[in-house]
Amino acid sequence: MLKGNKVGLRARHEDDIPVLLTELYDDVVNSSRAEAGPWRPIVPGSKDPRLVVDDKEQGRVAFSVVELGGGTLIGSANLWGIDNHNRGAHIGLGLLPSARGKGYGTDVVSVLCHYGFIVRGLRRLQIETLADNTAMLRSAERNGFVREGVLRSSAWVMGEFLDEVLLGLLVQEWKPGSKD
Repeated sequence: MLKGNKVGLRARHEDDIPVLLTELYDDVVNSSRAEAGPWRPIVPGSKDPRLVVDDKEQGRVAFSVVELGGGTLIGSANLWGIDNHNRGAHIGLGLLPSARGKGYGTDVVSVLCHYGFIVRGLRRLQIETLADNTAMLRSAERNGFVREGVLRSSAWVMGEFLDEVLLGLLVQEWKPGSKD
């Protein structure tokens, strides 16, 4: 398990999947804001590709996020779009509603940076998030990410186009453990 100050990132367990599905992906609004495509219902018992981990897939590493204190599942995190040639990847995370607003997101981003830069030897990490996702923007910037641009009207979400913010962090700019 990778450990931060408040959270641990561990392998996905089979019993994590129903909780994540119910708490994150069955919520139409939350899922629509987090996914690149339209929300769609998943047949109960089917293997949801967003949650089932394929150890053979080289471009994505998925984690379950747990509280360090008691090991309670509080979300999902991943490094995706891993490009070993250019040594870059994207960060994604989703916290259960009960875990939001407690500083876990900032810690998750920190642990993902450690994983990407130290464990994987990447050079650049990137985050794309909706412009009104102040929690993610704050978590990214507290970890040293810099706003590199705005993708205007690039995301169709619940009946309207929204802007996305692109943030990047280079390994030489990263300060482990710094969360202003």
